[in-house]
Amino acid sequence: MADLQDELHDPPEVCELPVPLAGPYVPDPGPHPEPDPGADALERAHVLLAGHPVADGYSGLPRALRQLPWYDLQLGESAVDTDVPRLRRGHVGALFCSLHLPDGLAAGRAVGATLEELDLARTVIAAHPEGMSLARTAGQVLDARNCGRVAVVLGPATAAALDDSLAVLRVLHSLGLRVLTLAGTSWASEAGLTRFGEEVVREMNRLGVLADLSGASDATIGRALALSRTPVLCTRSAARALSPHPDNLPDRLLTELGAAKGVCMVPLTAEQTGPALRDVADHLDHVRAVAGPDCVGLSGTFDSGAAHPQGLADASAYPHLVAELLRRGWTETDLALLTWGNVQRVLRTADFVARAAQERREASTARITDLDA
Repeated sequence: MADLQDELHDPPEVCELPVPLAGPYVPDPGPHPEPDPGADALERAHVLLAGHPVADGYSGLPRALRQLPWYDLQLGESAVDTDVPRLRRGHVGALFCSLHLPDGLAAGRAVGATLEELDLARTVIAAHPEGMSLARTAGQVLDARNCGRVAVVLGPATAAALDDSLAVLRVLHSLGLRVLTLAGTSWASEAGLTRFGEEVVREMNRLGVLADLSGASDATIGRALALSRTPVLCTRSAARALSPHPDNLPDRLLTELGAAKGVCMVPLTAEQTGPALRDVADHLDHVRAVAGPDCVGLSGTFDSGAAHPQGLADASAYPHLVAELLRRGWTETDLALLTWGNVQRVLRTADFVARAAQERREASTARITDLDA
């Protein structure tokens, strides 16, 4: 598949001040304080993020707001990790809102509970039109950013929300669903994708719904990478070589993900990456080295109940992480891919593949009882 990514250019450098003409000699007033390299890196981080904001791959904000009797994200809300002022301070341009279901959900409640999560997310967006905008396509993500709003993408949702029905997938997509996690069902299990699971992936490609492989088995990941004509996301995965969390990816799968032009979105959680900001930077270094700069992204996982590394407590902290990467020698081009370019490329590719697939292929009417009997 042709790589549809536009070329990313480094932001223009600030022009140096002109050298003053020679004048009368002025005595040196004394010792000068050493420049603070950290402050310089932070300033450069803000400049870079102004042009290439963060596409945050996972947020639990809607469910966190469900617990509050009243909230105002536009002015600020201290009871959660995310509000419009902090999103702006952190230069967040796009936010993926999780529709994952709580543990212990009663059998038969997955579809209804997912619709409730989706409705809640849409309600939160509608209540904050000055700061947020629902985005279904890559173009709408850019439109929201150009209007000074955070583009909210609905998903990932759990695969159980489909209730083994491609018709439910189409209905959820019509309501705005853009990302689905392929794990936790009979057709996407430790054994991998069944024939019905493969048909789900094909229909997702036709609709433009992205596959999220975080938490999926190695067999499911391998088959989805081979089958999907759209690059996949791992919305909450770091490097297993540095931290043996089950949702983190081994180097073998990172290499395959990079070859398939997917994106590993490293989560800012102490459990998966470590207790400090530098630990997150270590994971980002590792994923970039193994999978390539086109394969790495960011996932705040704020308001999800996870503990966060020191220095990355809320959505405003992204400039400090980017400053650390600048100090480690990341180029501005690679950072622009990390924060914005890679996710935008995947969204654009999914839109293109969906338009082409809908011209060639009708909606699938396959049933799990027919394919997996």
